[in-house]
Amino acid sequence: MTDQRGASAGDYRAPLFLAWQLTNRCRCRCVSCCEESGPDRAWPHELSREEALKLARDIVAAGIPYVAFGGGEPVAVPHFWEVCEILHAGGVGLKIETDGLLLDEAACVRLKEWEVACVQISVDGASAEVHDRVRPGGSFDGAVAGVRRLAQAGLGPEVVFTPTRLNLADAPAVFDLAARIGARTFVTGPLMRLGRAAAHWKTLASSQSDWQKTVSVLEERSRLHEGKLRLSIYPWGVREEIRVRRQSPQAMMLVVPDGKAKLLNALPFAPGDVRRQSLAAAWQAVCRAWISPKVNDFMDRVLADPKLLCHANECWDV
Repeated sequence: MTDQRGASAGDYRAPLFLAWQLTNRCRCRCVSCCEESGPDRAWPHELSREEALKLARDIVAAGIPYVAFGGGEPVAVPHFWEVCEILHAGGVGLKIETDGLLLDEAACVRLKEWEVACVQISVDGASAEVHDRVRPGGSFDGAVAGVRRLAQAGLGPEVVFTPTRLNLADAPAVFDLAARIGARTFVTGPLMRLGRAAAHWKTLASSQSDWQKTVSVLEERSRLHEGKLRLSIYPWGVREEIRVRRQSPQAMMLVVPDGKAKLLNALPFAPGDVRRQSLAAAWQAVCRAWISPKVNDFMDRVLADPKLLCHANECWDV
């Protein structure tokens, strides 16, 4: 019989991957934002500088190999660079999701010296008109310039495109733009029914047939750009991801801005708390939660009724 160890979260003493939201504040109010971030959307009691630096040291001590920063806008957090310095010095691989506006030339050089594994910038339209309609408060020109700076520094940035009814027709042109400005990868996938997208699903979500037509066009574009720009299409919507993770939970943990530790961004359960527990204890709480009746009952209900995904950004006890 095949050895199945390593197939699920409970097989590891620490997560292999930690997703960390340093803040929920950013300059944009993106219409499809999974976390409902914005200029006035910082969480009460977000981790302080001292708490964040301690968590970074604990991550290194636990031997966690990879940390991904999302948001909110992580680079806008005053202690972001200190946190990254600790992680880099400890041999932790880094991924950064950012609007790119705060990454000047010196910052890009610094990230290159650290050999950051991945920097992603969202470009959600082939023009400022479309991009800025999807990402109010953002900057098309700033995002494009950020990708260019990263590419010039040799970082191989990734362009992320979130498909909605407002911008789906622009997807092929954004792919071509990404190739011109030096992106390494074009990342997209079905619109996630979370956060603001969940609240406005009927007006934002494209039909399945329109999405599949767009996928076909992107695959053709990818063949034309063969060897220059990789196409990466996430295969699942939120409910399919829940089904898959339920059978085999990833060895990952999501730390939200106030230090709560969650299972998955699609599920509202926060069984751990790195502010009040050790990292190891928070991880064990996450592993136990995957098999708890309360969590599994909710997964049954959300698979039957996707409207319940509106609770994803809440933090429930298990």
